[in-house]
Amino acid sequence: MIDNSGAPLLAVRDLHVTFEDGPTALRALAGLSFELQAGEFVAVLGPSGSGKSTLLRTLAGLLPPTRGQVTFNGQAVKGPAEGVGYVFQNANLMPWRSVKANVALPLEIEGLPAGESEAITAELIELVGLQGFEETLPRDLSGGMAQRVAIARALAYDPALLLLDEPFGALDAITRERMGLELLRIWEARRKTVLMITHDIPEALMLADRVLVFSERPARITLELAVSLPRPRRDEVRYTVEFATLARRLREAIR
Repeated sequence: MIDNSGAPLLAVRDLHVTFEDGPTALRALAGLSFELQAGEFVAVLGPSGSGKSTLLRTLAGLLPPTRGQVTFNGQAVKGPAEGVGYVFQNANLMPWRSVKANVALPLEIEGLPAGESEAITAELIELVGLQGFEETLPRDLSGGMAQRVAIARALAYDPALLLLDEPFGALDAITRERMGLELLRIWEARRKTVLMITHDIPEALMLADRVLVFSERPARITLELAVSLPRPRRDEVRYTVEFATLARRLREAIR
């Protein structure tokens, strides 16, 4: 259950992002406003090139807004924000570091004592289901396994907010569906606040409490859909009438 009684963890107010390119200007985001409560899972759907990745970069403080404001934990975001984890479509693992060493990297940067770092790393590897692969190099991992490592590495920061930029977009359909269920399991265990970009309607419905639908660029929110499917969610929910009804609403909004 999401607690909506307090101030939002993340608030976006009239957010505009425009890229200046010589004599032309590319408007990516046009007046976005929304909030995320602590512990909430929100998915963003929209056409390719509609500004979804631009939104995540702005929320993470990697890209300044042209107009409007992003606040995180009550503070305006004016640069890379502490407490925000980011997982990209590609795992971006360090190829010379093992699974364990990749997950432990943020803890090394923070200077945690070795014993504490090892304990946290072992816990995260178990959380993402990679026990037995601790010493494996990225070249020997499947795409889904590599993304599990990327998620574990992002969680090592113990972020209050986790930004996921199509983390399963490069995977085949069967692996993607399986990884969606794995992400659901991990979220149920940790209850991090999550904003996830996806092009996959069933994936959004399986995972999210709410789905935001973007228009063509410049992005505006054309639909904010509360996902009324009960939690905990299991694969069987995909075959219910309620799931099909929600999926139809999202498809119509995207068209």
